[in-house]
Amino acid sequence: MKYKAKPVTIEAIKFTGDNLDEIKSFCDVEWGVSVYYDDEGWEPIIYIETLEGEMITKVDDYIIKGTKGEFYPCKADIFNEKYEEIK
Repeated sequence: MKYKAKPVTIEAIKFTGDNLDEIKSFCDVEWGVSVYYDDEGWEPIIYIETLEGEMITKVDDYIIKGTKGEFYPCKADIFNEKYEEIK
């Protein structure tokens, strides 16, 4: 049997490294968004508590709000392959 994904509209935000206030506004506090800097101390990293556990979001990744209000990160290349902006 073959299946295809149902079309669904999502909300997402790209992590640019300097839009932390936008990220915090986009994500619910209960989902445990935490910001840290990598081992070299220069690139911000966001840890997001997802339904599958804590996941890392790096600069240029997207944060997607799922259909049930959950949040999870997505690498830019995968995001751009799967989604297009609605204007």
